[in-house]
Amino acid sequence: MLLDKTFSLQAKTALISGASSGLGEHFARVLAEAGATVIVAARRADRLQNLVDDIIAAGGQAHAIPMDVTSAESVEQAFKQVDEITDQLDILVNNAGISSEPTKFVDMEEDDWGYLLDVNLKGVWRVGRQAAIRMKEQGSGSIINTGSIYSIGTGIMKADYNVSKVAVDQLTKNMALELGRAGVRVNSLCPGYFASAINEGEFSSERGKAYIAKLVPQRLGQYHELNGPLLLLASDASSYMNGSALVVDGGSLLNPV
Repeated sequence: MLLDKTFSLQAKTALISGASSGLGEHFARVLAEAGATVIVAARRADRLQNLVDDIIAAGGQAHAIPMDVTSAESVEQAFKQVDEITDQLDILVNNAGISSEPTKFVDMEEDDWGYLLDVNLKGVWRVGRQAAIRMKEQGSGSIINTGSIYSIGTGIMKADYNVSKVAVDQLTKNMALELGRAGVRVNSLCPGYFASAINEGEFSSERGKAYIAKLVPQRLGQYHELNGPLLLLASDASSYMNGSALVVDGGSLLNPV
């Protein structure tokens, strides 16, 4: 089998949550370039439409649907729209998530803790469950949950975020166990430190530069360095991968993070 066909997503349909910016937006562009029809979902409908317009202008196929992962009703309505667009959902990139300001455990507020877990864990569960129902019925599919190096390692002043990502790792493994015999694979993609508009200020400070210097690669990752791992998990190239946590961090986990 030719490698280009192994990684091809032609005739596949992919749903990407949290696609209005950051990794979600990038993932949507990559999957569309690989041939998938992409359905991008997030709360910011205006940004989604700009993304759809860009993908179509580049020769791809894309649709936008509004979805708030903190609302079960919103997620259910979003999947009704997915059903109107396609009769087979092949790929879910379960990406919607947020981070928090570094805060000591004893200083965290309960409402902030609860909201982060609602987005990063319950949101992943809500979207993953709806996709799994459809994929199990059709007997095929690939679900990619966005984890983190904090799914595996840990660090101070990140208790809420760390707990949410460890939980996503366990959710991924349980989904893989329950869905594997139905032909549905579930894996997680776990990025390390990647340059983004959100962390630009933090990592350009003297403190941030000093932190980067302590990492094994001594630099931040670039989004394009996630393209290969994403396509691996989304395509038939990973047909014997299920329940895996694919870490892309330049070796940062080799040192305490």
